Amino acid sequence: YGTAGRSLWTVFEITFSGGWPNYARRLVEEVSVGFAWFFAVYISTVVFAMTRIITALFLKDTLAVAANDAEMMIQEKTREKKAYAAKLLEVFEAADASGDGLITFEEFENFVNDPIVKTYLATLELDANETKNLFCMLDDGDGHVTAEEFVQGAVRLKGVARSQDVVSIMHDFTRMGRHIHALQSSIHELHEKL
Repeated sequence: YGTAGRSLWTVFEITFSGGWPNYARRLVEEVSVGFAWFFAVYISTVVFAMTRIITALFLKDTLAVAANDAEMMIQEKTREKKAYAAKLLEVFEAADASGDGLITFEEFENFVNDPIVKTYLATLELDANETKNLFCMLDDGDGHVTAEEFVQGAVRLKGVARSQDVVSIMHDFTRMGRHIHALQSSIHELHEKL
């Protein structure tokens, strides 16, 4: 110990070298037992602070990895959606026998009757067993399906949460809404003529 500088050096060694019992024992045994309290509080504080710093560093790294993981999941889902849409476009192009960018019911029925196509559609989570139902769910009521209708309809049909039954009901309501609107317009025109 001796001077103030040597005392600070000793405190530095006590803190970072792990040899604190060698220095503390001399003070406790030769000078005063009161130094035992000082060293107990000092070492406990330093160990607690170091533990908190190390924990904070681990926590920071873990949160950074978790944030990066969430971003990666979003990017992965986006990639999956794009890949799914690309596969659907390939199916659409294969089904469009006339090459006019529209699929009629006849084209769709001929395409879906192939067992390989049914299997491929099943891998895309589309049930092609009821051809007319599937076509009606994809069609917006004009008798043919465009590429956009095909992709949007197939995406709606994909997955457990959106079953074909729910989409079929939604499609029927949309069609009924159009018919009701047309009927209202006709009634309104008749009413004005009278």
